[in-house]
Amino acid sequence: MAKRLLEISALDVRYGDARVLFDVDLHVEEGTIVALVGANGAGKSTLLRAVSGLAGATRGEIAFRGCSIRGVAPQEIVALGISHVPEGRGLFAQMTVLENLELGAYPGKQRAHMRESLGRTYAMFPRLRERSHQRAGSLSGGEQQMLAIGRAMMANPALLILDEPSLGLSPIVVRAMFELVRTLNAQGVTILLVEQNIHQALQLADRAYVLQTGRVVMQGSARALLDDPAIRKAYIGSLG
Repeated sequence: MAKRLLEISALDVRYGDARVLFDVDLHVEEGTIVALVGANGAGKSTLLRAVSGLAGATRGEIAFRGCSIRGVAPQEIVALGISHVPEGRGLFAQMTVLENLELGAYPGKQRAHMRESLGRTYAMFPRLRERSHQRAGSLSGGEQQMLAIGRAMMANPALLILDEPSLGLSPIVVRAMFELVRTLNAQGVTILLVEQNIHQALQLADRAYVLQTGRVVMQGSARALLDDPAIRKAYIGSLG
């Protein structure tokens, strides 16, 4: 039986008086890809932010490797083994590629392995090595997404959280991005993915959850959800 790396139970999140997540249960087994899908405004990014400590929970529990991380500071969550690539990438545009990557190894124990992590990241993204002294803001959209993922990988995470990694990218780059996610997972990285391209996300993932107005309304194997007529009608459309 696979080990649960991340487990969320009865989670509520509010922004001021607005309740965004309602009694959410979700788990991510080690070595898998889990997709979180749903319409815009369903609360998907809020859920990811809650896991990485950027949004506070008002009720419920978030456990990583069996230990509670609810209320733990974001930088400590990174040090525990969770890296988050946010929607919009969150790069420092005026800093160089190398400086952005170095920030990814900020957690204390990772700084000692920065050279090794940098070599591994450059091997995965040779383009970043070529652009290492170029400002991040001058990169193409695909290169910026590479940098955002590369920076997250500098912390050598066990769980990589990706929020809309294909957003704004050309179809060719999108295909490369999904191949990258598959490669990272094959290398042992567990992945929690929010993705606008629901069809490709469900093809890629092992398991998936459907979030609707802050509630999990469906869950199961990604293959089963992809074949579900209700999911296809609501989110994918006719694919033949």
